[in-house]
Amino acid sequence: MDSRSNIVLIGMPGSGKSSVGRLLARDASLSFIDTDDLISAAARGRSLQDIVDRDGYLALRRLEEQVLLELHCAKHVIATGGSAVYSPAAMDHLRRHGVLVLLEVDLASLRARVADFDTRGLVKRPEQTLEELFAERAELYLKYAELRIDCRQRSPQEVCSAVLAGLRAVKLFGR
Repeated sequence: MDSRSNIVLIGMPGSGKSSVGRLLARDASLSFIDTDDLISAAARGRSLQDIVDRDGYLALRRLEEQVLLELHCAKHVIATGGSAVYSPAAMDHLRRHGVLVLLEVDLASLRARVADFDTRGLVKRPEQTLEELFAERAELYLKYAELRIDCRQRSPQEVCSAVLAGLRAVKLFGR
């Protein structure tokens, strides 16, 4: 497998990882994987929200970590779940095989993009507010990101172009 031939997107739910990831895969001639789909498949088709509701947020985190650690691919764009950054082992695994790109959005933009965070399968403690979750994760995203892309006021195609330009500029990806 080619070392670090993947583009791995990290960021909050609603930051555009799946939408931008599909465009990136097309524009960079790579394959696309959405790890939320892999998690759902590993849970026999259950939705992420159903896993959180029935088994708890920690069960979803464990399943996500397992799926990420079992992921072995090259030349892919990988859209991770927003909670992937809670697993140092999974993040180290992803970094060994790809470049970690943070799609950054502010809290106001997230609220505008996502109608109902309560039905999205958000991995958070039951009493945790969106503001608290955002602050907690921001620190982790910054810890792992090798490239940060500001997604505010940009279309998915504009974000895709910014990611490709950023990767070329810092020579993190061979395209």
